[in-house]
Order: sequence, then C-alpha cells, then structure tokens
Amino acid sequence: MSFVDSLKAGELAEVVMLRPEGSSLDLNSSSVMDSEVLDDERTSKRQTRYGAAILKDPSDLYYALLKEFSDVVSDDPPSVLPPDRGVRREIDLVPGTKYCTTRQWPLPKEQVDVIDAFFAAKHAAGMVRESKSPHSSPTFCVRKPNGKWRMVHAFNKLNAATILASTPIPRKDVLQNYMAGCTFFSALDMVDGYYQLLMRESNIPLTAVSTPSGMLWEWLVMPQGLSNAPATFNRLVTQLFRPMRQFVQTYFDDIFVHSRASEGKTAVEAHLGHLREVLLCMRENRLYANINTCIFGAEEIPFLGCFLGKDGVRADPEKVCAIAQWPVPVSQKDLRKWLGLANYLHKYSANYAEMARPLTNLLKKDAVWSWTSEAQQAFEATKSSLQSAPILALPDEDRPFSVVCDASDFAIGFPPIEGGGKELPRPR
Repeated sequence: MSFVDSLKAGELAEVVMLRPEGSSLDLNSSSVMDSEVLDDERTSKRQTRYGAAILKDPSDLYYALLKEFSDVVSDDPPSVLPPDRGVRREIDLVPGTKYCTTRQWPLPKEQVDVIDAFFAAKHAAGMVRESKSPHSSPTFCVRKPNGKWRMVHAFNKLNAATILASTPIPRKDVLQNYMAGCTFFSALDMVDGYYQLLMRESNIPLTAVSTPSGMLWEWLVMPQGLSNAPATFNRLVTQLFRPMRQFVQTYFDDIFVHSRASEGKTAVEAHLGHLREVLLCMRENRLYANINTCIFGAEEIPFLGCFLGKDGVRADPEKVCAIAQWPVPVSQKDLRKWLGLANYLHKYSANYAEMARPLTNLLKKDAVWSWTSEAQQAFEATKSSLQSAPILALPDEDRPFSVVCDASDFAIGFPPIEGGGKELPRPR
C-alpha cells in the first residue's frame, strides 16, 4: 500500500509536514557553534579530566580509585603474555592455500635497530619466539605523528588467503542511545589491545615475520596487521563487558562508562561504583589502559568523532573549523574531499541534502566542472550551517515517537520525532 493510500485508510495516526518559515540558515541558527565559540575552541582546550592530572590532585573524588588501580591504569603498563580468556585469534585459510611468503626488503639502519629492539622486548615478554615456519611476512616501520616508530608487518598474502569473519561492528548511534540521560562519563583507552589476545596454537606458524637483520619470529599473541584482528578484539571486549551493558559501552579498544543518579546514590557515587566494576574486570583479565589518555568523571567526553555529554551530542569543533577554513575547491577531487568531511556532520544541519545539491551535482559522472555563483553560495551556506551546529539531544526511549515525512523534488526526509500530546516534538 502506498503512503497516500495508507493516509486515506486512516492507518497513519498523524502526519506533520515540516516547512521552514525562513531559509535553511534560519533553521540552523544556534549560538552553540558560532564563530566566537569556534575561536575559543581553537585557542583553548576544554576542561578535560585526564587521569594523569587527577593523580596530581589528592582532593579529587577519583584520586583514591585511580591510586588503587594504578596497576591497571598507568603510563607504563606491563608487557606480559596474556591469559587464555576463551577468545583466541583464529586464522582460517581459503582451501588450496599453500605458503604465504614475501621476501624481506632492505631498510635504513635506524629502522633495523628499532625493529631488533622491538622484538628483543617482545621475546623477553614471551609474546614471540624464534620460528622455522615456511610462511614469512616482512617487517618495516612507519613514523607516528609523535615522532616515534610504529611496527608494521606486510601480511598482504596471508590476509588475501584468509576467510573473512562476519563479526558485527558496533553502531555509534546505538551506543550513544544507551548513554542518554547520564550525567557523568569516563573514557578508557586500552593499551596494546591486540597483544592482549592469544593466537590459536595451530595458527602461530602463519604469523611468522622476518626482520632485516635475518631473524624469523612468530607471534604467540595477535599481531597488528592481520585481517579479522579488529573483529576478534572487539569480540573479546564485548564478551567481557556484556554483563555491564547498562553502564558500559565498548568500541574496539575504547571503553565508555556512563552513570546517573539512581537507587539512592548520587551520580558521582554511582559512577565511582561503575568504574570500580570496570577496573576490577580489567585487573582480573589483565587488560590495561593508558592513564595519560583516559578521562574520568567528566560531564562531557570525546566519543567516536564527536563530543557526548549530559546535554546530548555536539560536533567536534576541530572538524567544524577544518570545514570552515577550507578554501574554494578548484576540482572535483578537492570538492569530493571537502564534501566527505561535511557529509560526516550532515546530521547537525537542517535541509543539508537540498542545501548541498549544487555541490553534489558537480560530482555526477557526466558533470562538467564549472564553479558557478550557485555553487559558491551552496559552499558558503553549508559552511555557515555547520558552524552554527546545534547540540543534538539523545532519545528518551520511554517516550512516544512519531515519524515525520517531508520531500521535495531533490530531497526526502523522515526523522523520528520524540514526544506527543501538547508537548513540542523534538527531532532526533
């Protein structure tokens, strides 16, 4: 049955057509992300309760807890072979696969020394052992933003021969909804998460890696670079923290703890209790977090590309600033890059699809590149709308919802609206 037929038959209780009285810019008007606020965000950091700073203040409510669990949350976590937690990294090869071998290539002496020191430390920790495997993947280094080296194994052939797992990836919006109504948050960043998982014994020879100095090592724990590795680690974390689902959400190596006042406890008391349960679980399973990057007892935390707090979700000011400062595109490639960033924040902008239509038209297959006044106007309007991005409230699933439909010749929308009766519905 069509939408119109359903409406005539009375199967829809109500239809609300949203029509802006002014322009899209009017709908996006907000003081939350105006230019002055953006300037403040660029020049000064928001107050962030990092664990290292809390440990310098004995009067802080979270100080005693962090001191008690300094073996779990520290700036120098132990490097040891993890226990068997029931989840191991398993590699299932495509039938007919023989050997996955790639020759090691020469590297600068600086990288050779870094690689040798890395494997010496991992061997001392019991994470690698010398190998006689017929498989071999080369090792090299890439420079991190902080100037240090990141170890990389070129598992290209092994990954190409691996049967991919169909493990579900957590949805960001679903995780956010679990945190609705909470007033205190913590974010824990686990250290060397992949090295916290054992390899299946029969698969250890497949992980053999060569070094420029002529060594062949094989991993007893899950190395970085294997396909299915993120899914395996996420399966472990989900399994361990599933009993705490009411106040803990996990996303790969990130753990988010959220609390509100309940059962006669204040929000702070509840949050301290929830954190204790999380840290006890980590201690029992020998999982570790970096004190310098963990946040405890904050009213707002960075959350998977945005900021989440008691008032809802807001756009990351750094991303908004990058969009606002982007120069006028001079090619389809430039425009595609900018739209990719802008599209990531589209939910913060009313009528985004229609507003950006002159720009998306320029990316069509047969489009001729011509930066017109209409394109410039759409470019500036989209920038302006995202600079005034509002805070989006999280849904209260105990309230009724309606679906509001609207469409034009170029766009269609059907947002769920929270609320009913005489209350003003709130878009989600």
